[in-house]
Amino acid sequence: MTIQWFPGHMAKARREVTEQLKLVDIVFELIDARLPLSSRNPMIDEVIQQKPRLLILNKMDLADDKETERWIRYFDAKGIRAVAINSFEGKGLQTVTKASKEILAPKIERMKKRGIRPGAIRAMIVGIPNVGKSTLINRLAKKNIAKTGNKPGVTKAQQWIKFEKELELLDTPGILWPKFEDPAVGYKLALTGAIKDTIVNMENLAVFGLRFLESHYPDRLEARYGITTVDEDIQAIFTKIGEARKTYSQGGEIDYDKVSELIVQDIRSELLGKLTFDLVSEENSTEKVDTITD
Repeated sequence: MTIQWFPGHMAKARREVTEQLKLVDIVFELIDARLPLSSRNPMIDEVIQQKPRLLILNKMDLADDKETERWIRYFDAKGIRAVAINSFEGKGLQTVTKASKEILAPKIERMKKRGIRPGAIRAMIVGIPNVGKSTLINRLAKKNIAKTGNKPGVTKAQQWIKFEKELELLDTPGILWPKFEDPAVGYKLALTGAIKDTIVNMENLAVFGLRFLESHYPDRLEARYGITTVDEDIQAIFTKIGEARKTYSQGGEIDYDKVSELIVQDIRSELLGKLTFDLVSEENSTEKVDTITD
């Protein structure tokens, strides 16, 4: 699936991030714990360059716990500090401040030796749409400051959020890169809601989801739909699911569009359990990294 989606406010956001980078001590790169690679924007690497960074795997409650642990070790092995949180419920937030202080410890120590009293850590939050940036800000601030919404593109402008004495955050609109070179990345982002459904073929997306489950979570596929394999006869599979879930049209026939939407919503709403779509084992098969085991 090739998707090109680069609204004007995103191009503006990239310019603003570049301009404001000098004002912050650290960058919080927020990603979806279900997509630790696919939800990372390579454009952000180009923009922030060597600025200290904390990688925050949000929505850990939706992701496979074992895979999240593997990814944190994976990034740590590459010299990238990573923590996992659930910003919606406020779980793991203390690790964000703690990790930030540890990353910036050398700078803070240099300031103290020069007689400079360190102030609040100034951080910029960046990430693709719908990874939970505004929810995280509201949780840290303990009040609703930033707009939230379960759809991409809610935040449209930068805003500084000041709270307590330890952190000052600069929120930024979600930045999605113009084109996905790997079609699978587009499907994974669409499955988790980072891409608007209006520009996605829902039937293709549902088929991708079923085949992913067949390969990596076959027990969930069978438990939910009574299916053990996803063969080429997709219509037969959709018919079986449609009959079981009674997704009929007014004419009494299976509504395949509704079946597609049902499958996608099942995946998004945890009815198939916690899922991680980027797997460390697959990434390790394409490059040499330290061995990661349970």
